[in-house]
Amino acid sequence: MKRGRKDSFLSQFRRQIDEYYRQRETEFIEYTTLYVLRIILAEWGYPDASDSILRPALAAMYQITQDCWQIEQDALPTLTALKEAGYQLGIISNASDDADVQALVDKVRIRPFFDFVLTSASLGVRKPNPKILQAGLNHWVVPANRALMVGDTLGADILGAQLSGMAGIWITRRADTPANRAHADTIYPDARITTLVELPGLLENFDHRAID
Repeated sequence: MKRGRKDSFLSQFRRQIDEYYRQRETEFIEYTTLYVLRIILAEWGYPDASDSILRPALAAMYQITQDCWQIEQDALPTLTALKEAGYQLGIISNASDDADVQALVDKVRIRPFFDFVLTSASLGVRKPNPKILQAGLNHWVVPANRALMVGDTLGADILGAQLSGMAGIWITRRADTPANRAHADTIYPDARITTLVELPGLLENFDHRAID
């Protein structure tokens, strides 16, 4: 592909991604990066591009950002404490590429702590849609009021938990964002923590009856 066409393709890809990102925040339907890429390729005359070509290309793109991700220092001690206490743990992530999330989980070596890693890309819906949280509950075969969601977004994690009948614990250390500020007066978590190390102690005294 010539330089001018390449730049034009990349510009269209970015615009299309941005458009779908805006759309998914109102519909709570996940449009995967692969889906968007296929739409653009079809417009450029390549409607039958093979996954064997597209998946490695996306993996190479995501590798750039994966190299920048680091695990929080309190994550491993907290996960260890929770597992030793007998808690069952899962990850439910809003993300447009499932393979990217799975690669990140393996990169930081936390997969052994979790019973499952679910993404909106794999299920087609995003938090706060209750369907994605119900998928986690179905894995454990537990009622919603015996589960907790820990997350940093009010409009996705905490609202999603509440719509599902779960308690929502808001971790606030990096939560001062425009999206969270927009929900600050309408969405209230069941509890707040500043760091992950606070979580085991909070759970010891957490009263599930408050959300029954």
